[in-house]
Amino acid sequence: MMIIGCDFHPSFQQIAYVEQETGEYEERRLSHRGEAEAFYRSLAGKAVRIGVEATGNDRWFHKLMSELGHELLVGDASAIHASAPREQRTDKRDARHILRLLMENRFPAIWQPSVANQEQRQLLLHRCRLVRMRTRIKNQLDSIAKNEGLTGSRVWKAKRRQQIEALPLSGWYAERRKDLLALLDEIDKLIEPLDEAVRAAAEQNAEAQLLMTHPGVGPVVSLSYVLILGDWRRFPRGKQVGSYLGLIPAEASSGKHQQQMGHITKQGNTLLRWLLVEAATKAQSKDPSWHRQYVRLSMNKHHGVAKVAIAHKLAVRLYWMLRSGQNYRQIVERGSHAGQSDLAGGCGLRPIN
Repeated sequence: MMIIGCDFHPSFQQIAYVEQETGEYEERRLSHRGEAEAFYRSLAGKAVRIGVEATGNDRWFHKLMSELGHELLVGDASAIHASAPREQRTDKRDARHILRLLMENRFPAIWQPSVANQEQRQLLLHRCRLVRMRTRIKNQLDSIAKNEGLTGSRVWKAKRRQQIEALPLSGWYAERRKDLLALLDEIDKLIEPLDEAVRAAAEQNAEAQLLMTHPGVGPVVSLSYVLILGDWRRFPRGKQVGSYLGLIPAEASSGKHQQQMGHITKQGNTLLRWLLVEAATKAQSKDPSWHRQYVRLSMNKHHGVAKVAIAHKLAVRLYWMLRSGQNYRQIVERGSHAGQSDLAGGCGLRPIN
């Protein structure tokens, strides 16, 4: 087998590789995509294992490795850096270090979503980006209305739009309003088929259907949770789901200092974390204990802190719904999660490597 350590950059990659049968060792710098694609295609038919740090701008590389049948392992970048204590870092040293981890079976490989999973993620990401653009346009229109003395509810309904269209504006104020309303109509046309596609995908996914029984969780949130969390068996406990999604506070409590907690880590998927926070508002209104905590945190700290706390609870509960195979009503009636599961293995499940 040929083992390759790859330090990947947007325009090139530095590799160090070993041919196990002959012991041949070599280092090369390959430009994208010409040299790199030619090199890997020349290895077609051989057993090849490639290690690379988790990074961006590499979809073409993943597709090429899949096409050629090469084994591509993606590693946790922070774990790779932690295992190399030297402060001197170069592309060659990084490639050698990745190769060494592969040779010693210490490479910190992470779970990778399937091609179908990535396609559906793009659907959700595209829709959410357009929704955010639409929200910014609505906020601009609301700002115009406030400048003209039109206050009241900011909930966007047909009546609100009629009020804004009826404002007596002139000059560039009127031109700006006209353009913003035209953009709003165009974005609505783009979002409508995406909503239908998300709804259809959620209806075909049994796990997403299960999660939709929870108040505040619709097709977008449920499908995003299932796709981004991936195989829930990777997580032995719910608290690790909260950590994976970046919904736990950072902590600096070493030595004799008292426990010091900071902002949430935000180390997980940004899209899913945002969706869970958005869903938390409705979810807490249907659960008395969550609502009490939400009100207390809103009064003592800030409503943003309260929403994040409920979002963490929601993420853990959705995990337990997947793990137990029970819907919202059943899991609420059951109460405590500890030691109870309808699935074989129950709480004794271990993460998948």
